[in-house]
Amino acid sequence: MIKQFVPEESCLKCQGCCRFKEMDSAWVPCLLEEEAQDLIGKDIPPAYINMQRKIRPVPNPRGEGFICAFFESRDNKCRIYNMRPFECQLYPFLINLRHQKVILTVDLNCPYVNGKINTREFKEYAEYLAAYLNSSEQLEILKDNPQIIQAYEDVLDVVELRFPDAPK
Repeated sequence: MIKQFVPEESCLKCQGCCRFKEMDSAWVPCLLEEEAQDLIGKDIPPAYINMQRKIRPVPNPRGEGFICAFFESRDNKCRIYNMRPFECQLYPFLINLRHQKVILTVDLNCPYVNGKINTREFKEYAEYLAAYLNSSEQLEILKDNPQIIQAYEDVLDVVELRFPDAPK
């Protein structure tokens, strides 16, 4: 499990992540192969996961757009929080593909990050996360799961990862 930057209580107040304008948004979390198999093995309907190993969003019952199939909009909580996917643990940090480079980025739409972007706490966490993602074990996981390397817009670059062969 990845050490978290954003405290859970901040997430519970936010109305940002886990919501998507379009069903096929790049922001919809992708699953590692093993996560997809684990969720299906825990009686999660396979229909919740599409062919690209992305969580299939559902119409937002409280407004426009879509929400994560595991998001409970009544109390703003994730139903699978204790076994949430790697990409969800990583958020508001994202693994981004830009110009054949794999870059750790951060979503500035996260209110918590926006308030911490120029702090030592942010810098230290970004260093921790870069070291974690640059470990040989994590680089191998990323290499085996290129679907989680997306082309996100409107994010801030943090650091380039030592990814050996960036997906095209």
